[in-house]
Amino acid sequence: MLAVENLNLYYGASHCLRDVSLTVEKGRIVCILGRNGVGKSSLLRTIVGIERARSGRIAWEGEDIVRLPSHQRARRGIGYVPQGREIFPLLTVAENLETGLAGAPRHASVPEEVLELFPVLEKMMRRRGGDLSGGQQQQLAIGRALAMRPRLLILDEPTEGIQPSIIKDIERVIRMLAQRGDMAILLVEQYYEFARDLADQIAVMVRGEFVLTGPPGALDETEVRRHLTV
Repeated sequence: MLAVENLNLYYGASHCLRDVSLTVEKGRIVCILGRNGVGKSSLLRTIVGIERARSGRIAWEGEDIVRLPSHQRARRGIGYVPQGREIFPLLTVAENLETGLAGAPRHASVPEEVLELFPVLEKMMRRRGGDLSGGQQQQLAIGRALAMRPRLLILDEPTEGIQPSIIKDIERVIRMLAQRGDMAILLVEQYYEFARDLADQIAVMVRGEFVLTGPPGALDETEVRRHLTV
């Protein structure tokens, strides 16, 4: 289980995350909603170790990892799909997937399950990542994160700029991974409908803190949407 407790993050004098707490259990999907600039991505980046928290605790599988560097968090089973995908455009699909094995033992290989989840990638293994469509690049980015067989998968806006048909494919894969029961999933979204249909728990962030949390069916949709509109 992931347990974040009273997490605070500053960018200079700007207080970006304010005593943020949340839990994500294996087999469950937690979705963070909120407008641009409220701290959603900063929270994910702090959990994976890209940003350093000023105070608070990040516990994963019972271990406090808040002072561990990002590569050690990855080796403890935390996979991350950043906003904008950040694939390597000049590397092939196969090479991009293999970069996900950077922290694995020398002879590790990309699990066959990755290509079973995203069969379009198998047909494009020799194509450069930059030649793929946005939706295909997102599938590649998720596949790369899954290459290390993570037990916590963190995704930052996985539907951003993607055609509806591929959004449905990504939703299906995320739900399938959660239903296995051995992976916790935390994601950031801007689209309420996607979160409502997929998540077990929704947390709405405003100015670096959660103002609404609960199962989708227990939250007032009008109130949630009020915090998402500009």
